[in-house]
Amino acid sequence: MRPVYPFDDAATARAVVDDTGTVVEWNGGARRLLGWEAADVVGRPAARLLAGGDGPGSFTPRDERWSGTLTLCHRNGSAVSVWVLAHHRPPEGDGPGHWLVVTPLRDDRPHSPDDPLERAELLQSPCAVAIYDDRLRLRRMNEAMADVLGLPEENVRGLRVPEMSGRPQSLDIERHLHHVLTSGRGDDVRTYLPIGGDGHRYAWLARMAPITDDTGRVRGVCVAAHDFSEQYLARERLQLVNEASVRIGSTLDVVRTAQELADVCVPALADFVTVDLLDPQEFGGELPALVTAPVRLRRIAHRSLLPNTPEAVIKPGQVELYPSLSPQADSLVAGRTIVVSMPSDELQRWLTWHPERADRVREYGIHSSMSVPIRARGLTLGVAVFTRHRRPEAFTADDVLLAEEVTARAAVCVDNARRYSRERETALALQRSLLPRSLPRTAALRTAYRYLPAARAGVGGDWFDVIPLSGMRVAMVVGDVVGHGIQASATMGRLRTAVRTLADIDLAPDELLTHLDDLVLRLAEESGGEGSGTGEVGATCLYAVYDPVSRRCTLARAGHPAPVLLPPGQAPRQIDLPAGPPLGLGGLPFESAELDLPEGSVLSLYTNGLIESRDRDGETGHRLLTETLAGCADPDSDSLEETCDRILGALLPEAGSADDVALLLARTQGLPASQVATWDIPADPALVAPIRKQVVQQLDRWSVSGIAFTAELVVSELVTNAIRYGARPIRLRLIHDAATLICEVSDSNHTAPHLRRAKTFDEGGRGLLLVAQLTQRWGSRHTAEGKTIWAELPLYEADL
Repeated sequence: MRPVYPFDDAATARAVVDDTGTVVEWNGGARRLLGWEAADVVGRPAARLLAGGDGPGSFTPRDERWSGTLTLCHRNGSAVSVWVLAHHRPPEGDGPGHWLVVTPLRDDRPHSPDDPLERAELLQSPCAVAIYDDRLRLRRMNEAMADVLGLPEENVRGLRVPEMSGRPQSLDIERHLHHVLTSGRGDDVRTYLPIGGDGHRYAWLARMAPITDDTGRVRGVCVAAHDFSEQYLARERLQLVNEASVRIGSTLDVVRTAQELADVCVPALADFVTVDLLDPQEFGGELPALVTAPVRLRRIAHRSLLPNTPEAVIKPGQVELYPSLSPQADSLVAGRTIVVSMPSDELQRWLTWHPERADRVREYGIHSSMSVPIRARGLTLGVAVFTRHRRPEAFTADDVLLAEEVTARAAVCVDNARRYSRERETALALQRSLLPRSLPRTAALRTAYRYLPAARAGVGGDWFDVIPLSGMRVAMVVGDVVGHGIQASATMGRLRTAVRTLADIDLAPDELLTHLDDLVLRLAEESGGEGSGTGEVGATCLYAVYDPVSRRCTLARAGHPAPVLLPPGQAPRQIDLPAGPPLGLGGLPFESAELDLPEGSVLSLYTNGLIESRDRDGETGHRLLTETLAGCADPDSDSLEETCDRILGALLPEAGSADDVALLLARTQGLPASQVATWDIPADPALVAPIRKQVVQQLDRWSVSGIAFTAELVVSELVTNAIRYGARPIRLRLIHDAATLICEVSDSNHTAPHLRRAKTFDEGGRGLLLVAQLTQRWGSRHTAEGKTIWAELPLYEADL
């Protein structure tokens, strides 16, 4: 007997036989019963212990429990007829399963009629009652307990609880029995396990009380078992519904939501769950009001008790056609839950049509299936299929109600996610159409950019642009509209168009932001509606103009993060730029700043989604940005693409940013002085001819004399107009790059010229019309000193 537990191991004849029929364990009780030592039988076939050719006819691995009388061979050659109880235990890991075979041995201890265990009067109770002695072996039990166990009292008297049950959970019950035996205090135990030979699981409340003699000594334990399976299952169903309401729909992602439905229901409701949805694209983008068979479904998610979901025939993302004889199609067409069990004619026809699925059903022992349509807001979205193969019981009416309740909750979440995804795709398409698909290549800048929509909040109003200006100058703009969604994207598109329009008239950055502020105010008034006041429309913006001839950059911002500059050979730094108010406040001035940019400088323009997050403030984001930019030392333009990727990798979380992110990197390039020629023009019309001659000579030096005639005419008209209508000083400048010749004439008169149609007998008025006909682009811009008239001639004409 053990020092703590009162278990006499030899009081039960116990052996363990693996699935191959080999004896692997043999205890002292078995030696007492048959006389064989453990060394004589362990490792040998158990069939050698049978006498007279008897064998357990129904003793197969499919049975979880077997009991009956066997004739065994004693070591002395005699035959011993004993009643045995065998429990099959499934394999653990890669090893084989085994059978625990037990039979009680006769208790040689004398029992007095005054024994309190014998005098217990509870055996006629309608409750299931059992009495255990001080060795925690069964002494007596009533008929109700015998019915529960499915074993006769006379055969199992003398066995311990684990020996009668064969379940690992019964060890916990025995520990409670021992506690009552040693402490003398009663105990209540709730357990959920199979009891009896049918394999079904029941919920039990076991009330344990000590049995004492006249002296108060504890002589045994009385156990009264109460079946509260219905209450237990009802609580489990409520718990599953509550868990589904919490876990399903945590995101607005269709795949994630479908997977949450499958995860919640395994193993609480089924052993294998699949979620298949209709594809709206097959119906023109909208789900049909009525589903007809055959129906094509896409596997969105599945979950199994078994690793790697071996029951599944198709993988998530794949499409399968379900005919009218399948439970899935029947459920969708009928609009109600379809429950089928094996064997059934309906399921057999479906499996005959689909041999591969039939093989899986046979291999894993699938015996019951329940197809529940996923419906929300009057539309059928798909079907959820619940399958059982480990749990022996089929689906009940309560299971159907539970599955429908959970699926209905999930259907609303799936539909919300589907609608959100559709709206997000629409907003993304709108945003992509409004953002530049590529940035222009200019002689002033080499650029790289990245745009990432918000991971969860939906598309926003971030935008960026690079706009070629006159005189080979280039404008860079980055902006951010307040809010998310289609409205923010639409507002972004209007502001981007406005910026390009204002940039075409060559406004200074601070003036451009002033006009843009007025536009945002008007948009806010329009969005506010009648009598509702000002709408919630706002934005931030940064606008910069770089001149490759002077290598100077003029910048202004409206509440936007300041850009970071990386001069060649130096450490990156944030540009000291007046912040300015956000767009939409109105009445507040904007200030611009001008700085020299050495050739090869890198400007980093971005929106606040890059540097700010819930876990990091703007200052920390700026520090990370400057540290990452410090690695951008390669003057090769391709390195800007790598730098963009490094910046995003360093500043953004793997799950994506909570806000839109726009990033624009620009490396400056200067125009050599040899490609610029400048003349001061006297205010004398007679000196136009010498100027024209000097222009032709300069074109010869640049090897572009093929456009000399056209350039002569353009220069003559522009210079003559400046002498006639402008004010001194007058200056002519030619700028030449690989593709364009730019002619600029500047004077101190702020009045801008305009193109007009001359009448038949007018002597003038045709100069600008002639310039417009001879050039690919022309225009005027205001400067601090006056104005500049410019015209661009394509150099490809020189090759004709």
